[in-house]
Amino acid sequence: MLPFLPIFTLAQATPTPVTPPTPPVEIVQPQQVRVLPGNLDDVPVFNSNSPELVQKEGILLSTFPPDGKSTPTAHLNFPFKGRFDVFAHHIAKPPTPEDLRTLYLGIILYNPGTKPVKVDILQAASYLSQPDAPFIELPSFVENPDSTIYAGPGDRVMNDILRGRRQVNFPSRLVIPPKQSQMLLNLPLPVRTLEPPLNGRSTLIRLHSNRLVYAASLARFASVDAQRNELPPTLEEWQQLLDKGELAGPRDRAPTPPDDTSDRIIYGRVAGVAQGSQWQAKLTDRPNARSLSIPAPGQAFSYGLSTLPGGQLGTTQSQSARMLVRYPDTAYFAHGNYGVQYSLTLPLLNRSSKTQTVTLALQTPVKQDENQGGLRFLEPPSNQVFFRGTVQIRYNDDAGLPQTRYVHLLQRRGQQGEPLVTIKMPPSDQRLVQVDFLYPPDASPPQVLTIRTLKESSPAMSSTKMLQDLACKAPGNPNHQQVRSLIVNR
Repeated sequence: MLPFLPIFTLAQATPTPVTPPTPPVEIVQPQQVRVLPGNLDDVPVFNSNSPELVQKEGILLSTFPPDGKSTPTAHLNFPFKGRFDVFAHHIAKPPTPEDLRTLYLGIILYNPGTKPVKVDILQAASYLSQPDAPFIELPSFVENPDSTIYAGPGDRVMNDILRGRRQVNFPSRLVIPPKQSQMLLNLPLPVRTLEPPLNGRSTLIRLHSNRLVYAASLARFASVDAQRNELPPTLEEWQQLLDKGELAGPRDRAPTPPDDTSDRIIYGRVAGVAQGSQWQAKLTDRPNARSLSIPAPGQAFSYGLSTLPGGQLGTTQSQSARMLVRYPDTAYFAHGNYGVQYSLTLPLLNRSSKTQTVTLALQTPVKQDENQGGLRFLEPPSNQVFFRGTVQIRYNDDAGLPQTRYVHLLQRRGQQGEPLVTIKMPPSDQRLVQVDFLYPPDASPPQVLTIRTLKESSPAMSSTKMLQDLACKAPGNPNHQQVRSLIVNR
């Protein structure tokens, strides 16, 4: 047997050639990026996202007064009245491999007054990543009329709220007696049966209160009875944690101060009250104009979406919601605007003397603060998913019939995206298009909404795609840079 050993060893040691991945080609689209008109509304948003990963039970966010509390600095003393939102996005991971207790997320409301408070629950949704909404592979573009397409809890929650839904486990109204509290939410993040033991929960609730209320989000492990059954925390146990507890942990990385001029920005996670639940905008040629002129054939322009410092795409506009109150080690702004609804109206007008074909697309360009010759895209896009969510599009089709469509998008960094809608506009035709979506917690900003008028000849579009494919598949070709230049300048 010994003579065979060296042969076997040599065979095993022979390395298998590895083909390096094809580097992406950068495609620059030299188009204008416009400032998004409008602004966030004044609706306060209870925004509980720090710490995102929770391993130590405690207070996630409290707007209660600090009086009588064991940790006064954990309470931000901000009451709500009228319209307000509650957003929470957290992940449970066992503090040790053996500790597989279920972590519960509790959201409590308190009536400080002398009369009952009526809190109407307008829309509400809360989902786990396992088993409610796992992160699965999805096509980049798929129709979603029945709400069956989603990947991740944030994606699924935003889809429900976009359609105006309230989950059945939420009542339509809470009535809170004077000087008393009630649980708005008391739900688990189980990990025991998962591999790895990791689970997340996303929640968005739209509310209206007729009187002042305070709110708090809390994290607490389930207690265990004599039969070793896990029990959800009671209202009394949540109240005790609120009064006696400290901030939950571990704490996230501290954010970069807004006046810091260093290149690397740490945005931080949000824990506080942000200002703004919805961004409504009418996109027109100029302020107070009534229409938006479509681009010339072969041209396009874009509007930035969820732009932020370091990713303003040359607009100098940051759409990040400002914080009304916050903890000192959390984000200075609600970068990303998670849970914010963008409601955009486009009164398109064809001023030319010919019928034009116009497309609208949501795109995810490479993040940049300046517009360095245009928007930068990658072919193929990177593996990192930067947007997954459902977009609502309302418009009159080419037959004049009203249409409402829901399209689920999954876009990776640098992805140009497919048209949400394609319409043919005769000369002087006016067409109203409305685009709505809620920015999902599993996304990374910024994105753009691009309006493009196609060239008259469809073969020109086909040849562009052919050039992109050629540039992508043969980057070693000596004509590669020439091909890339042709793409950019088409």
